[in-house]
Amino acid sequence: MRDKEFFTKLFRAAVDAANPERVIASHLPPRPKGRTIVIGAGKGSAQMASAFEKVWTAKYPDSSIEGLVVTRYGFGVVCEHIEIIEASHPVPDAAGLVASKRLLETVSDLTADDLVIALVSGGGSALLPSPPDGMTIEDEIAVNKVLLASGAPISAMNAVRKHLSTIKGGRLAAAAFPARVYSLVVSDIPGDNPAFVASGPTVPDETTREEALAIVDRYSLDLPAAALAHLQSHAADAPKPGDAVFKGHEHHVIASAGVSLEAAAKVAQENGIEAVILSDAIEGEAREVAHVHAALAKHVLAKGQPFTKPVVILSGGETTVTVRGKGKGGRNTEFLLSLAMDIDGANGISAFAADTDGIDGSEDNAGAFADSTTVARLLAKGQDASAYLNGNNAWTAFDAIGDLFVPGPTGTNVNDLRAILVR
Repeated sequence: MRDKEFFTKLFRAAVDAANPERVIASHLPPRPKGRTIVIGAGKGSAQMASAFEKVWTAKYPDSSIEGLVVTRYGFGVVCEHIEIIEASHPVPDAAGLVASKRLLETVSDLTADDLVIALVSGGGSALLPSPPDGMTIEDEIAVNKVLLASGAPISAMNAVRKHLSTIKGGRLAAAAFPARVYSLVVSDIPGDNPAFVASGPTVPDETTREEALAIVDRYSLDLPAAALAHLQSHAADAPKPGDAVFKGHEHHVIASAGVSLEAAAKVAQENGIEAVILSDAIEGEAREVAHVHAALAKHVLAKGQPFTKPVVILSGGETTVTVRGKGKGGRNTEFLLSLAMDIDGANGISAFAADTDGIDGSEDNAGAFADSTTVARLLAKGQDASAYLNGNNAWTAFDAIGDLFVPGPTGTNVNDLRAILVR
């Protein structure tokens, strides 16, 4: 089997394991006495809404549902009862601002007999701009750009975001009081803490504005003056899990990187390749994480240990990229280009990395493929791999040799899949 075909099979298995219709069906709450309102945000939330409609109406055919879900441009699907609107990701825009306002309106004036179903997936942080008094949408856009370029882990970024918002950090759920909120979460966060997925619009957590300020200092974040002033005021304090407005609320992580990695490993084994899962929660600078993966793969290639060849080494989680240049790319292509330089000439090693939502960074690819000939093939075209890496231009490098992976939106989002095959 060609390596690209093998890696694509692993990717499909990982995505299928997080299929919204499959996982939502086993997590339906009882039908409420009152209304059923569906809300949601994230790159996989429109597909979650479509799946929820199918399984809910099948179980409760005489029950009506209504609601509103926001997703990324191009990720929308047609639903019968739930309105789907689209906004910008990874940088917020005015459409997201309108979506946030409408979501807050959707959960207002509810009763204790009503049930709010929240469909939350990764990407919701950017899709739900809702700046507090004293800040503008331009300030929130500037905050997101600074965070995305900082190299900070997603948990740190979201701790800052949820203290600069009127909808994140559990505030959307609090606005639904006294209705009960039942959150179904597809996790793209290392460790699967639902309070950090999409900055937790319906799931509060214990982080404080003091911790957010410490993150600003730790990563030398150059925030707009209005954002910094807000973080320094009590107005930035987020509601806490024990607050009365969250009484009776539930949240369930229904899909995660760990389950998807297990599915990919099973497919590898069915194809005669042993599989080893390093971790489903790897974080760190993408190019540095690549060095560790490459070193392990080269050791296995040369020594046949600690894993017996052929073997595919799998990992998940979410790396970060500290932006130094002005090129095109995302964390998966940056990881692969760094790894390709490390395995240059090491015949028998090939690799794949992709975001399970189908988009890596801002371009249309989910990731790419690499092997021991990647650097040489670039050189044959007069291209310098190190220059591309230094300029955060990995997308252009893999585009030049036809090794981008472009599956299109997948309808789910359980973070990144990395696979290194050693024959």
